Amino acid sequence: MENKKEESKSTFFKIKTISQLHDVLEYEKPCHPLITVLDLSKVAFTDEVVHKKVTVPFYNITLKTKTSNAFKYGRDYFDFTEGALFGVGPDQVIEIDYISEKGEMEGWSLYFHPDIIRGSGLMEKLTDYGFFGYDTNEALHISDKEKQTLNGIVLKIQEEYSANLDEFSQDVLVSNIELLFNYIKRFYNRQFLTRKSQNTTVLSQFNGLLKSYFESEDIRLNGLPKVHYFAEKLHLSDSYLSDLLKKETGKNTQDHIHFYMIEKAKNLLINTNNSVSEIAFNLGFEYPQYFSRLFKSKTGQTPVAYRKQLN
Repeated sequence: MENKKEESKSTFFKIKTISQLHDVLEYEKPCHPLITVLDLSKVAFTDEVVHKKVTVPFYNITLKTKTSNAFKYGRDYFDFTEGALFGVGPDQVIEIDYISEKGEMEGWSLYFHPDIIRGSGLMEKLTDYGFFGYDTNEALHISDKEKQTLNGIVLKIQEEYSANLDEFSQDVLVSNIELLFNYIKRFYNRQFLTRKSQNTTVLSQFNGLLKSYFESEDIRLNGLPKVHYFAEKLHLSDSYLSDLLKKETGKNTQDHIHFYMIEKAKNLLINTNNSVSEIAFNLGFEYPQYFSRLFKSKTGQTPVAYRKQLN
């Protein structure tokens, strides 16, 4: 048993610094301690990281335009033969299942430590960039023109941290990182539009799952469904499902769950003589006050006031 535990621990490999990242990938020495752009044609995956669960404490945006293999990120293997862009947040796990030589890949990979943007407005905006939580099957497929745009911004980032640092360096770096994020967000918006028919199918399936959940015993036994419940059923990440629904309907997954619950609560308040506590229990709330608080936050009225107004 002890050997199995040790073997399990050994499958994890934590890279803690930009310098260590360069060393592990057999890359030239970094120019900055908190940010780097790697030319993937100069990167090699060695024994040190292959067949390991690799984590780094950095944000990462990678554009791979060529590779002869796939690698695992999250639950899926992803083939980058056609070229795609994806993001990984700090301490997310990547698994590399093959040894590669330099020259087998093409593209670039931007890594930066959260300290680079800490204290800036960008840190507060990170929740707007859902692509750090997308799965590999939700990667962004970009056109040649879009690729040129992103390549230009990444080149500016690289030039800035490679130059002599001054009092403006961090502001310029943060501005360009934010510009990169905004373009990626724009290109994802385009991807949602070009997959309109596929998105409509997902929306229809989501609505069916939502209706089914609220009409089953699940709602009473398990409470309000979590975003992850629907994402897993639809084989999507939580972030991607919410962004897709937001694009299609103006409401994210959590908004839809709350909207459906409020509509069901209104029907029960109007069409039954059940007490507010009974309605709350039937909608999966352990404590009626939580139900009343959420109902008021969404409607501007307490359940009792709503019922009195209509009766």
